[in-house]
Amino acid sequence: MLRYLTAGESHGRCLTAILEGMIADLSITEGFINKELARRQVGYGRGGRMAIEKDSVEITSGVRFGETIGSPIAMNIKNKDWKNWEEIMNIVAMGNGQWAMGEEVTKPRPGHADLAGALKYDHRDIRNILERSSARETAARVAVGAVCKRFLEEFGIKVMSWVTEIGGAKIIPNSKFQISNLEEIFLRAEESDVRCPDKKVSEKMRKAIDSAKKNGDSVGGIFEVAATGVPPGLGSHVQWDRKLDARLAIGLMSIQAIKGVEVGIGFENAKRFGSEAHDEIFYKKGSRAGTHPKDGWGVKGSGEIWPVEPRFFRKTNNAGGIEGGMSNGEPIILRAAMKPIPTLYKPLRSVDMETKKPFKASIERSDICAVPAASVIGEAVTAFEIANVFLEKFGGDSVKETKRNYQGYLKYVKDF
Repeated sequence: MLRYLTAGESHGRCLTAILEGMIADLSITEGFINKELARRQVGYGRGGRMAIEKDSVEITSGVRFGETIGSPIAMNIKNKDWKNWEEIMNIVAMGNGQWAMGEEVTKPRPGHADLAGALKYDHRDIRNILERSSARETAARVAVGAVCKRFLEEFGIKVMSWVTEIGGAKIIPNSKFQISNLEEIFLRAEESDVRCPDKKVSEKMRKAIDSAKKNGDSVGGIFEVAATGVPPGLGSHVQWDRKLDARLAIGLMSIQAIKGVEVGIGFENAKRFGSEAHDEIFYKKGSRAGTHPKDGWGVKGSGEIWPVEPRFFRKTNNAGGIEGGMSNGEPIILRAAMKPIPTLYKPLRSVDMETKKPFKASIERSDICAVPAASVIGEAVTAFEIANVFLEKFGGDSVKETKRNYQGYLKYVKDF
């Protein structure tokens, strides 16, 4: 139902995103998208590029008078740094086989797409690879995710994130907030420049980043994404590519530098007995025990709750809200591990592609830590995937039609 493409290079003229399949009559503004873009740019440990760019979106199609019209939504984000790279990134042929300013890059950086991409596409100038493989591309994905977030708001679904570990400094699992306080965790994370809800751990994270910077190094970490208000039945068990957890994992793994994804307690399952791992099912007339109604599903955009009780519920959520490839009505909990940024100011050893001689890898301006930014990108890709399966199930070509379909499903669930 939904699909998107992004285009653009890190130091090119702009980034472009096209979102196809978004229904009509959804109110959306550039200001709403810009707030999400701003969240992606902040964070302790970011590099000098963030001091140059102040991302702002320009919607060029698919929206009229503040509402979507059902046609593809095109969005552009200008690169302010383009003016300093115009000659190097010029789209016009230079002639005589000459590269602009002699700026070809031939020294691949360990951990980057540089060498593999150069071999694949037969490029002697690695800039043709590093410009597109750069995480700068994710600004376009955050713009797409913002539109999807706005769509999910109409149905009471909220996507949030926070950071749990950076450079070995982490929130101890048994001290973490409980599931019923997901929104509180998010609000506390929003107040932290490392997006960690625990103030003491936030300070440890900052020290880890400072230490890495002093040593010319970088640090990675772990972030969590939570989606509340998701109804049961999104996704499917019938085919591998329809499983919700698989689609969410693809989305998260597609983010630059992400090397691992968990759903619910993830790898912890391998250490437990079955009796300790699975979430027992209960039934109760009334709202879910221990959970504020606003965290439940069946919520209008206005905050008014549709009557969806009685309902099945679980007192634990080890499954992370997904069983058999389908949402089960509990909050969806995801976790992603980000490797340290591979561009180091104390570069690792590499080999020059032209001379074949050992060399210290090329240095591009880079972050020391981008985990806080990655968590915001995680929200965006999660919002897209959930919006996609939501539309697959409830269809509709307008907000009103989709809401009618959703209301009918909630009535069915209530009477089940």
